[in-house]
Amino acid sequence: MRRVQCRSCGKVKRERLDFLANNPLYTKRFAWFVGRRCRQSTVKDVAREPSLDWHTVKELDKQYMRIQLERAGMPEPKVVGIDEISIRKGHTYRIVVSDLVRGRPSWFGGQDRSEASMDQFYDWLGKKKTHGIRMAVMDMWNPFGHSTRKQVPQAAILFDKFHVMRHLSAALDAVRKSEYARLARQDRRYIKGQKYTLLASREHLTLDGRQALKRLLAANKRLNTAYLLKESFGQLWSYTSEAWACKFFENWKAALKWQRLKPYEKFAEMIERHWDGIAAFCQVENTVSLGFGEGVNNKIRVIQRRAYGLKEEEYLRLKILTCMLPAI
Repeated sequence: MRRVQCRSCGKVKRERLDFLANNPLYTKRFAWFVGRRCRQSTVKDVAREPSLDWHTVKELDKQYMRIQLERAGMPEPKVVGIDEISIRKGHTYRIVVSDLVRGRPSWFGGQDRSEASMDQFYDWLGKKKTHGIRMAVMDMWNPFGHSTRKQVPQAAILFDKFHVMRHLSAALDAVRKSEYARLARQDRRYIKGQKYTLLASREHLTLDGRQALKRLLAANKRLNTAYLLKESFGQLWSYTSEAWACKFFENWKAALKWQRLKPYEKFAEMIERHWDGIAAFCQVENTVSLGFGEGVNNKIRVIQRRAYGLKEEEYLRLKILTCMLPAI
């Protein structure tokens, strides 16, 4: 690589070659190879193969991911999925916004999961592209809803089915704990150690798990009632008419009468408070795959677990934003 003296400023500068990476000791072709390997392996494992320094591999991977984002272009989402992730211990959160139509994370940022942090996404996207959003899928965290209603008043808000069912699973677990505390020691043997058998979907249970669930439900009437109510609630998302969905929920809520299931009564009150965001799924134009957000969350957890945590936030941001993009 030649060194030349600039005629305008008089400084000595290095010749720029298009086939070199940001680190001039390596070509772009080699940097892309390292980046593709880092999509499936840890930086430490990739660095061991060609006997490179850990920091060198990391910088090559970051250059690879920046090129991926540059080629993907600026997002123009029509349907967004909003969720938060924990990046370290101590309730340290960041917001992840995904484009549910294109199937890719679009934005990672904020200082926490507050309304001000959510506003940063809409400011980054710009007014023109923000007005193009027709629907936002999120959990029932109030700051997300307040920011979206303020910044995107024309967008429909849809509460994610998986987060709603998670609250119902927590209510079922609360019933299980109260029953365990109420029963005598000899009657607790059916409940002890059966938490995940009770909370898991029946189709995901093994033969032994189904037999244990059958014994548990036969031994405790209140748990049996709570389990059946939980399994039936998922039918709510099968309705295409809000009137029929409302009638189903009223019947489901009426079934709680005289059952002494306080956690379920609190859950029903929460659903009533957020009914508009749940019933929005009944409208045909709001039909969207709700599993993508959970899939992104699983990918993020895999990325964090594989690296035993990522201390550099910029590196984590690049990993999340490129996890669904095609390899170069």
